[in-house]
Amino acid sequence: MAYEQDQRGFGQIRRLGRYVLIRRLVTLCSVAIAALLQAFVIRVFVDPANLLSGGFTGLAILIDRITSLFGVSFPTSAGMIALNIPVAILCWRSISKRFVIFSMTQVFLASFFLQFVPFEPLLDNTILCVLFGGVLNGLAISIALKSGASTAGTDFIALMVSNKTGKTIWGQVFLFNCIILVIFGAIFGWEHAAYSIVFQFLSTKTIDSFYHRYDRVTLQIATYRADEVLAAYNDVFHHGSTCFEAYGGYSKKPLTFIVSVISSYESEDVIRLIRRVDPRAVINVTKSENFVGNFHRAPADEPLPTEVDGTPPDDPVLELASTIRHGLEQSADALEQTASARGERVTEDLADAVDRLIEK
Repeated sequence: MAYEQDQRGFGQIRRLGRYVLIRRLVTLCSVAIAALLQAFVIRVFVDPANLLSGGFTGLAILIDRITSLFGVSFPTSAGMIALNIPVAILCWRSISKRFVIFSMTQVFLASFFLQFVPFEPLLDNTILCVLFGGVLNGLAISIALKSGASTAGTDFIALMVSNKTGKTIWGQVFLFNCIILVIFGAIFGWEHAAYSIVFQFLSTKTIDSFYHRYDRVTLQIATYRADEVLAAYNDVFHHGSTCFEAYGGYSKKPLTFIVSVISSYESEDVIRLIRRVDPRAVINVTKSENFVGNFHRAPADEPLPTEVDGTPPDDPVLELASTIRHGLEQSADALEQTASARGERVTEDLADAVDRLIEK
């Protein structure tokens, strides 16, 4: 019973996901949460403990602190925007215009929260700031990524490379952050630089723990209903598969062995689909360390784990929107006609008044 309720709930979410407006609202709300959390981490954990966060945000913080040594103020909020705009232009065609727009929205919101929301420090212990700040910073980035956006900067670059190669480069991002931290340590002291490296390591591990779109797994499916399973699988997903004729070692009955490599982001959906078609199917999931060949990658800018269909043309929500739009158009026409009629009456009244004055 609980399983059926979960299935109905999931089905309702999927039906809502067909609406482009719903998907964009999910992304926008998640982007706002990620921006607020990122600003919170900077003000509550990073600044009080004299840490340096990663990516272009960390670079903006570093520029702010270096310019402060010379009596010049270049706020972190302004630096985040100035550094990310050129990268956004670079990635405008390489990733997705929608992805870039939402990611830059996250940057502008984070900058706004940094400038105008008065966050107060919570902890007076550097180690605790490193632990909690590192995890929460990684969580903020993960929320943005999973919703179909990013925190821009190195996230842009990492996803651009991942889209082209299918491999994650968070390790290289961590190395880039370490280089920035070496500069920070040489100027402001190695103790805080060392704390910041641990902070960055925790952030990177948190991202790896929560964001799995580019990890791949191999599905090994043993089924007696291969045609039905393959028809359903090919209809929803776009990954190839290889089939072998085999027989059960215990039952001695012929069966089909299906092998397919998919994103770990999709694995739960694929398993749910196969089990719905063939409840007796045996599915083994193994992690794929490497994969060579063509691989279909779903767009990174959709907040749902599976590729949702577009809004259906005969959808009642569309019909309601069309009805409202048609009503507004009719109202506008009626107002225009009323205004025109009133204008004509005013003109006639003025003409009559002029005629009366002339006669007098």
